[in-house]
Parts: sequence; structure tokens; C-alpha cells
Amino acid sequence: MLSGIGIWQLLIVLVIVLLLFGTKRLKGLGGDLGGAIKGFKKAITEDKTPEEQEQKRVDAEADEKAKAETVTPEAETVKPEAAQTKTETKQ
Repeated sequence: MLSGIGIWQLLIVLVIVLLLFGTKRLKGLGGDLGGAIKGFKKAITEDKTPEEQEQKRVDAEADEKAKAETVTPEAETVKPEAAQTKTETKQ
């Protein structure tokens, strides 16, 4: 059905729509359409039940707690060789 429409026909239709509605009205329509799509995506991705939301929150807290426990203080300790070279460079 749309295979017979070429690029020139689409450009002519675009110019006619632009002349009929104007740029301000088309900009407003585009913003409204974008907001509607964003709201639709948000509604789809939201959890459906409060139990699922609570489980998701509990899982996130457990992940954060596990990450905090696995951090080791190795990066904070200074090796004796490094401390010695620092004191030698100061002298």
C-alpha cells in the first residue's frame, strides 16, 4: 500500500501539513506525543503489585549490603616498601 509513495510525495505532504498547522502547533503536538509515549513506557515497566515492589526493594538492599561487605581495605593500606620510598624522597 505504501510502496508506491516516493520521497517527493512525502516531502509534499510534509510541507502541506506544516502550512496547515504551523511550527508552534506541530512542536506542541510533538511534545504531547513524546510525553504520552514516556508515560506509556513508564506504566509498562512499573511493577504491577505492591508485593513485587517490596521484593524488588528488599533485593536491592541485600545487593548493597553484600557489596559493602565484600569491600576490602587493601587499597587503603600502605605497603612498607612504598612508605620507605616516600620517606627517602622527602630527605
